[in-house]
Amino acid sequence: MALSAQQIPRWFNSIKLISVITAPQLRQCSQRAGKTLLCGFSAQPQMSSDNFFLQWGFKTYRTSSMWSGCQSANSGRQESNSARSTLLPSVNEQSQKTQKTPNFDSELSLEGLDDLPPLSPLQPISEEEAVQIIAAPPLPPVSFTLRDYVDHSETLQNLVLLGVDLSKIEKQPDAANLLLRLDFEKDIKQILLFLKDLGIENNQLGTFLTKNYAVFSEDLENLKTRVAYLQSKNFSKADIAQMVRKAPFLLSFSVERLDNRLGFFQKELQLTVKKTRDLVVRLPRLLTGSLEPVKENMKIFNTRLFKVKERHLFLTYLGRAQYDPAKPNYISLDKLVSMPDEIFCEEIAKASVRDFEKFLKTL
Repeated sequence: MALSAQQIPRWFNSIKLISVITAPQLRQCSQRAGKTLLCGFSAQPQMSSDNFFLQWGFKTYRTSSMWSGCQSANSGRQESNSARSTLLPSVNEQSQKTQKTPNFDSELSLEGLDDLPPLSPLQPISEEEAVQIIAAPPLPPVSFTLRDYVDHSETLQNLVLLGVDLSKIEKQPDAANLLLRLDFEKDIKQILLFLKDLGIENNQLGTFLTKNYAVFSEDLENLKTRVAYLQSKNFSKADIAQMVRKAPFLLSFSVERLDNRLGFFQKELQLTVKKTRDLVVRLPRLLTGSLEPVKENMKIFNTRLFKVKERHLFLTYLGRAQYDPAKPNYISLDKLVSMPDEIFCEEIAKASVRDFEKFLKTL
């Protein structure tokens, strides 16, 4: 099987991966070779790519002293055979040939092959070479699920082992791009150690990270600064751990936002510092949730109860008491409480003020 000129750089490029060829490797080649290898070695027609490479290398690499000795032995035998072509070699001659055969127990240096040009990725290959290539499954360029990337990402594999639910995370925009860019050792491991030191147990990490996977995008020093702020407000380590477990996004809030939230509840609810602290420890999502529902609900506390009751009963009488935001004709608590009677009757009740006053007389 002849080797084309285009294949020579490929085999020489492969040989750089091996520093020496030892005798056991050559013996293995001699058992599998299909053509005359050198100095009388022969093998079978079918051969592996490795054996084929070794055979070709020995045929072409003739610069070493071993090769020169082999050529001298072959040349001597050819002259002797031409003179006595009809005679069989004697025992002495056969012994001499054996002695001239290179000793394959010695190592053959391949350092001279480093000067050869590198293999081109556009170099054509034969069908025999192509069928021997084992390619890893390609990384999906686009996918709607992180499951397709788990086998390719050490980060995703470790998150799954921690109990993270990737099926929930992948629904969030840019979640996949964030996680696939992260290195587990450099970007994730230090955050996990910080959370465990904070008081998050191993069996709680999966739930926490499923809800707030974006904590991996936070700078570790910023996370430590936020915890230090809470400690400065006399929150104990147990309090902070409980708050973080119940409100995983708490660590994603800057010190300024946390301070504003605590000040808001203390001022609006007219609470002492201790009562404010007790409130957010029991309900830490007050610090991370939207303040609009809180502001709206606080208007119940600041409005006379009977006024709300009067308007509610009037709307019920008209069949318009609809407080579900998912349904048509929704009436918010803010509109129910804060509007003057004229606007309430016109826009909400769809009735006149006189009708409302008549209804109040029936109560």
